[in-house]
Amino acid sequence: MCVVIASGNPVKRRATLEAVKVALGEDEVDSVTVDVASGVRQQPVGDEETLRGARNRAEAARQDRPNANLWVGVEGGVIERDGALDCMAWIVVLGRREPDGPVIRGESRTATFTLPAEIADRIRAGVELGTATDEVMGGTDTKSTTGTVGPLTGGVIDRVAFYAHALVLAMVPFRNADLTFPSAEPVLGGRE
Repeated sequence: MCVVIASGNPVKRRATLEAVKVALGEDEVDSVTVDVASGVRQQPVGDEETLRGARNRAEAARQDRPNANLWVGVEGGVIERDGALDCMAWIVVLGRREPDGPVIRGESRTATFTLPAEIADRIRAGVELGTATDEVMGGTDTKSTTGTVGPLTGGVIDRVAFYAHALVLAMVPFRNADLTFPSAEPVLGGRE
């Protein structure tokens, strides 16, 4: 099985490989990472923009490597809620059940958690989440390792685990071949 991951981030790669093994029972996975544009801001805000970024990444990966089995887009974002800023991510998996079959999609969102004001204020000022986390928590390149969730949970949940459940859920259409799931074609890119 060949899986194209629309990011060079090692955390997104590890989480995807774990999910493919668990959800699809695939032990031998050829993974390729491609750096593609999300088509959204560096720090997406809200469900719609974050989902659009994940969809754009998955589709760009499909265009870049059309002969793969699955194409995965992961986009982290933040949501304003009652004066607080919550952190979450959207996962989009595109793929075919048969080589010449239609491209179908699976989508899922991670859990959310509230960011402390020290990080949220920096994000609202235009700083990307990973940089804001490093500044406040004293880390270095946390977006490629533990993520923001790592230091905030005392290491109980890291960024790989944070993404892995949503990745497994986004793969539901690919392990249930006898059921009907949405085609990828009508919604790619989302609304502008």
